[in-house]
Amino acid sequence: MNYRELGKTGLRVSEIGMGCEGFGEDGCRNTGRFFDIAEENGVNYFDLYTSNPEVRASVGRALQGRREKFIIQSHVCSVWKNGQYKRTRNLAEVKAGFEEMLSQLQTDYIDIGMIHYVDAMDDWKRVVDGGVLQYVTELKKEGRIRHIGMSSHNPQVALEAVKSGLIEVLMFSVNPCYDLQPASEDVEELWAEKNYEAPLVNMDAQRQELYETCQRLGVGITVMKAFGGGDLLDEKLSPAGKALTVYQCLHYALTRPAVATVLAGAHTEEQLRQSIAYETASEEEKDYAPAFASFPNISWKGHCMYCSHCAPCPKQIDVASVTKFLNLARAQKEVPETVREHYALLPHHAGECIQCGACESRCPFEVSIMENMSAAKELFGQ
Repeated sequence: MNYRELGKTGLRVSEIGMGCEGFGEDGCRNTGRFFDIAEENGVNYFDLYTSNPEVRASVGRALQGRREKFIIQSHVCSVWKNGQYKRTRNLAEVKAGFEEMLSQLQTDYIDIGMIHYVDAMDDWKRVVDGGVLQYVTELKKEGRIRHIGMSSHNPQVALEAVKSGLIEVLMFSVNPCYDLQPASEDVEELWAEKNYEAPLVNMDAQRQELYETCQRLGVGITVMKAFGGGDLLDEKLSPAGKALTVYQCLHYALTRPAVATVLAGAHTEEQLRQSIAYETASEEEKDYAPAFASFPNISWKGHCMYCSHCAPCPKQIDVASVTKFLNLARAQKEVPETVREHYALLPHHAGECIQCGACESRCPFEVSIMENMSAAKELFGQ
């Protein structure tokens, strides 16, 4: 298992994590099975958005004797009310729900206290001004949560939260179809068929800015909906008009800036093992570029996907990394010092480009790579 830094939290997390969708199946017996598989394979991160007390209790049982082996991302503001899930900003409900969570999980702290499901700007304002943010800040001071996170599907709201400096971890929906959609306060717009009827071209600029801002500010991204609820794996359901594989979906998410782990949803042991098997899959199996280039409904023409099909460079320039740092810098009015430092650490720089064009001849997305190398040389001075 490969591990990544989760932003500036200091936590090292497995790049394949667990979603909790399947925990409650088979009378919650899946939970123990999944945690056994996770421990065997080095998976140390999981998300628990559900407030179902039976599921939480099953997780608590599964963690006994191995709590310190797992990093818990669990959601504040997701509560159980009248026998069903409820998202709340009522401070009394939030506080009672948190205490119940700790009791059910049989732990005295949560690694990532995730403010649950903030998709509207007025809701973010309510979180900040209505006491929720102050409460989770107090929990962090007390050591009852170690880091503050927020989950969202809306890049506009997520950007506001990330730029505020108030959150350390962002749980966000990342996949090659949702990344083409503009911001919306209605999450169902992400998979609405009408939004894929006309050809879609290139990533939504606000989503790209979000990923690059998280990278610059050290906010770690944990990915939800990498498979689009399973739709991307089924040609009949995929908004792109063509199915992707599990490995391609995971690789796409893991090559976005700031992404630390993908919370792979699974309903069976086999599905969980398949996601974990990404770690030993070949580069050919992970390669999403040919599939993306052939999508009938979507085009990324001219947009670098960081797929590395441009390699090898005769001057050994890591073209994908240079382009990523260039995009990070372009998103700012000035070059952030951290970006400049990371660029400087590359063994070869854009200034070494001989403009041979070999990279452009291999690029599936017709990116103007030579222009990017010239721009990077001018921007970074080497």
